[in-house]
Amino acid sequence: MNQSPDTGSLRISDPSEGVRLVAIDRPARRNALDRATYAGLGRALAEAGADEAVRAVVLTGTNGCFTAGNDLADFRETEETVSESAGLTFLKALAACPKPVIAAVEGHAVGIGTTLLLHCDLAYAGAGARFRLPFVNLGLSPEGASSYLLPLAAGPKRAAELLMLGEPFGAEAACEAGIVNAVVPEGAAAEAALERARALAALPPVSVAATKRALRAGHAEIVARTLASEAETFHALRRGPAAQAAFAAFFSR
Repeated sequence: MNQSPDTGSLRISDPSEGVRLVAIDRPARRNALDRATYAGLGRALAEAGADEAVRAVVLTGTNGCFTAGNDLADFRETEETVSESAGLTFLKALAACPKPVIAAVEGHAVGIGTTLLLHCDLAYAGAGARFRLPFVNLGLSPEGASSYLLPLAAGPKRAAELLMLGEPFGAEAACEAGIVNAVVPEGAAAEAALERARALAALPPVSVAATKRALRAGHAEIVARTLASEAETFHALRRGPAAQAAFAAFFSR
């Protein structure tokens, strides 16, 4: 295994020829994503996309947790504008990555931890993984183009249930909703994702890239528009009374 130096809150390595592993590593915060982590993820994806030696990327979290979503302490305090949004910049980099991206989910996948999976080419979840889209519960609205991509994957009724009610759901439900490809034994998601990444890395890269472009071409423009429009609404609501009350309640627990 070729190991790259740790990059802040990420662990980046090349465990197999042609495979880049990017792991979120903020165990004290359940791998919650702050602005620095978003920036690091965006750079890691851009570097993998530009590196001819990398043929597939695996995205995961350390310590049995994918990510608890936005780091609310960092998120509540930021004054960034929509154009400066670290989360939106990361999602654009994920959507634009020319290499296959395979997610491995264990533990919590909350908020953007679930919506980012809609931009991955493949995703595998351990049996104990727990998902949630609590945007409405926090006085916010969907992000990550989930209002477009989730109905495509899950159907409009199931998408409405997941996005409007914001209730937790398990790995089997995530699979049934098309958010992940398959459920594997708890603790085995990373190896399942790496196995698929190794299989992709062994295929002609030009053909893999052409297939990824073809699969996304039909909805790339609307995904970009939805990312932008959702971000405008999301950031407006973030400053509103419902979101501020939800944040205050969270930090008073």
